[in-house]
Amino acid sequence: MFFDIGALPPQDRYKIMTATIVPRPIAWITTLSRDGVLNAAPFSFFNMMGNDPPTVAIGIMPRAGLLKDTAANILETGEFVVNLVAETDASAMNTTCIDAPPEVDELALAELEAAPSRFVAPPRIETARVAFECQALTSLVTGPLQTIVIGRVLCAHVEDRFVLDAERCHIDTPSLELIARMHGGEAYLRTSDLFHLKRPIWAEWRERVLRDEAGAES
Repeated sequence: MFFDIGALPPQDRYKIMTATIVPRPIAWITTLSRDGVLNAAPFSFFNMMGNDPPTVAIGIMPRAGLLKDTAANILETGEFVVNLVAETDASAMNTTCIDAPPEVDELALAELEAAPSRFVAPPRIETARVAFECQALTSLVTGPLQTIVIGRVLCAHVEDRFVLDAERCHIDTPSLELIARMHGGEAYLRTSDLFHLKRPIWAEWRERVLRDEAGAES
């Protein structure tokens, strides 16, 4: 089936793309407004973009024809924290999806505590097993009130019990029990079902081909 994405209504584009671009990690973002109002909201249009400099990207869509509080706060202050979502925080994260007005503190609604950050004003979510303090590098308006934010990661907080070897920066990833977004409005994924593939190396690949060719000729 061929879909001419550009010819479809926005909601149909959303259905096709979110049903196929999966799984998507969740950035549970905390920000502060210029007036000091705390905001927390999850976004699944998110990923790591590089390590030198360490960068992440978040796509923020409008809500009800308005710029979302997260986007407004980042554009105003240039600071945010990306908290990652473990399964134990799934219900609280879902509570912060609520379409509350800007003056409402979503962490309070979800009965969550904030923890101080080191380099930015917005706090971390205390129960988050991993959190990245970020400073906005740039933003790109890609549509009416639709914004992509590129942020530089200033530091990472990883709960001690998930650090296997601090000197070598080895993290016990499976034990983090992070969740991801899937298709539809309510579908999430556990990240516990893994398989491994060794990345091919050209020299080994070429050697094997030459060996097979030599065997075929003999």
